[in-house]
Amino acid sequence: MSPDAMIMHFVGASALILVIAHAAGWLARKLKQPYIVGQLTAGIALGPSLLGSLAPDAHDRLFPAGIGPALTGFAQFALVVFLFAVGYELDLKVLGARARTAVTVALAAFVVPMAIGSGCALLFQEQLRDLGMPRDLSPAMVVFAGVALSITAVPVLTAIVRENGLARTVPGVVAVSAAGLLDVIGWTVLAGTMMEGGSGEYALGWPWRALMAIGFTALMLVAARPLLRRLLWGPRTRMEPSLRLALLIGFALGSAWVTHSLGLHVIFGALLAGVVVPREEGGTLDPELVRPLHDVSSLLLPFFFVVSGQSVALDTMTATGWITLLVVTVLAVTTKIGSGTAAARLGGLDRDDARTVGVLLSARGLTELIALNAGLQAGLLSEPLYTVLVFMALATTLLTQPLLHLVRRLAAHEQHVLDRPPVPPHAQDGTATTPVADLG
Repeated sequence: MSPDAMIMHFVGASALILVIAHAAGWLARKLKQPYIVGQLTAGIALGPSLLGSLAPDAHDRLFPAGIGPALTGFAQFALVVFLFAVGYELDLKVLGARARTAVTVALAAFVVPMAIGSGCALLFQEQLRDLGMPRDLSPAMVVFAGVALSITAVPVLTAIVRENGLARTVPGVVAVSAAGLLDVIGWTVLAGTMMEGGSGEYALGWPWRALMAIGFTALMLVAARPLLRRLLWGPRTRMEPSLRLALLIGFALGSAWVTHSLGLHVIFGALLAGVVVPREEGGTLDPELVRPLHDVSSLLLPFFFVVSGQSVALDTMTATGWITLLVVTVLAVTTKIGSGTAAARLGGLDRDDARTVGVLLSARGLTELIALNAGLQAGLLSEPLYTVLVFMALATTLLTQPLLHLVRRLAAHEQHVLDRPPVPPHAQDGTATTPVADLG
């Protein structure tokens, strides 16, 4: 295929990706599910699992190997913009009076799934060999298994909180705050895991690269923030919104390139760039920056879902794979809900609010998929295990809304039982209990 034909083929495939992914997102929202769930499902459907199995010739024509690098490039660009926005919006000041509770919930919701995930990886190494993992798991692989169970998707959780009217409630604030802390903890552990896991690919050992990464982070926090404030928001140098957006996206891409060169994934540089970008006076977000960032990432994220879906192959799923999926999904839901609920109760929340916090923290969605994709690229996952964990992420996200409704119904039922007047002793044999005066 000539270069011109390849370019036009890429344009046609891009049109198909955008239309199908956003149509699936719209349908998911109609079904009371997060928009991202529909896009993720569409990405998997366009991969070898569904389209490749039902119509292999059509799949090969739509996604030939030649357009793979272009799709991957768009996917990485979308990922950098999305995570740059996540870093910019990350604000731990929202903890407020519930800081202690949120910290307790975040630590519990990370440590418990982390310990169980890593423990299961060690305990079932023989079974994981059937999913393409090596006989002896490296420490990085074991830690990554724990991280995979510990992640909470802040964007999906925030959308669920907003759509259910929980944004200004105690469980909503605690869940969002704890999820923000979980993001910080999870990405930090994941960064160390990936740096150690990819040591063989770099001339410098991971300790040296870790020191360089720490130095780069310190430089960004100390020097980049005041420089950006003076350059972009200074009284003499204040730029037009479009130019400011372009320079900041370039800044995020440059930061992502540096962290990738240090043996980390581009996601860490993008997050760090978002964190160091200064806010407006009073700590408020710049709407002229947030809105286009969301628009660009929302438009292009389907490319990431499709690229991720190309590595999901149901035909590699054996009986061991399906059993692993069931076990991992149950563990992922129960460890998050159980640890989050227990920690929220210890933090002073009542039973119903604590249950709500636990259920909300169980949503994984896009954040899990980003981590899994990074782990697959770093060689910490085999493709069959990657497939299992992608479907676990999809299942836990799909279950969040129904479980939230179940918690509400349970709370309403318990309140109804508490409000019911006691039955007088003389009426326990089935005789009427209505007062005579009420009979007229």
